[in-house]
Amino acid sequence: MPNAAKVVLYGTQSCGYCIAARKLLSRKGVDFADILVSGDDAMRRELERLSGAATVPQIFINDKAVGGFDELYELDEDGDLDALLAPA
Repeated sequence: MPNAAKVVLYGTQSCGYCIAARKLLSRKGVDFADILVSGDDAMRRELERLSGAATVPQIFINDKAVGGFDELYELDEDGDLDALLAPA
């Protein structure tokens, strides 16, 4: 399902929750920016400024902080994720 929503995932390569979030988004056919913050202190600080959280992954849909994998998964399970990803 090609999406018009802007989706950004901040994470690391080895984080299990980051991997799970990437798989969920990919399974849904979502194009997303995958920003790696490993070893990049400036990017980590930017992530904390944007999300208010120091953990990864942090997912944004249309510049709105969704949260981490648990929140993304819950949105999907509740049927709300598709609506967030739908073209306006």
